[in-house]
Amino acid sequence: QVQLVESGGGLVQPGGSLRLSCAAAGSGFSIHNMGWYRQAPGNQRELVATITRGGSTNYADSVKDRFTISGDNAKNTVYLQMNSLKPEDTAVYYCYLHVITGVYWGQGTQVTVSS
Repeated sequence: QVQLVESGGGLVQPGGSLRLSCAAAGSGFSIHNMGWYRQAPGNQRELVATITRGGSTNYADSVKDRFTISGDNAKNTVYLQMNSLKPEDTAVYYCYLHVITGVYWGQGTQVTVSS
């Protein structure tokens, strides 16, 4: 059994920064990749950023050059540094973990960008 524990969401003004963390707890799993999706009210869940165990990254066009995903394989943890935040970044951010047996999701953390 794998559990994902997210932290770091909150309220920030436009132009501000936040850092999200997601730690995978459990045993006997091998990570293919981890990352973040987000879902705003009335919208579908969308990809934000992913990172493979080898360190390859992928970003949604809307967050390129503003967000940075990184990982710590030893801690089974992935981070999302979000800079230059915009009101349209407001959403619930979900961490995911892709392992050989399937995909696990975190509980979600709210990010609100507002003045």
